[in-house]
Amino acid sequence: MANTRSAEKRSKQAERRRQRNLQVRTRVKGAVKKVRELLARGDAAGAKSALVSASQALDRAASKGVLHRNAASRRIARLAHAVAHAGKPA
Repeated sequence: MANTRSAEKRSKQAERRRQRNLQVRTRVKGAVKKVRELLARGDAAGAKSALVSASQALDRAASKGVLHRNAASRRIARLAHAVAHAGKPA
């Protein structure tokens, strides 16, 4: 429990940020999961369109500071690589 008014305020701010960050992370996870599911099904065209929304969600999370910009960029690159090589023989 907070002992001072400023600590109380900080606690409230932290809780609001936590809730907002949770929503952003959930949106990112859902978008990435959709791309991976479409790739597993073999739907390359669907995965390509889902990649656009996933990269937007990752970029948005990075701009808000929820994810580090390099981490978001790395995830986008790995998804794009997977989509580019979808349906091609190994």
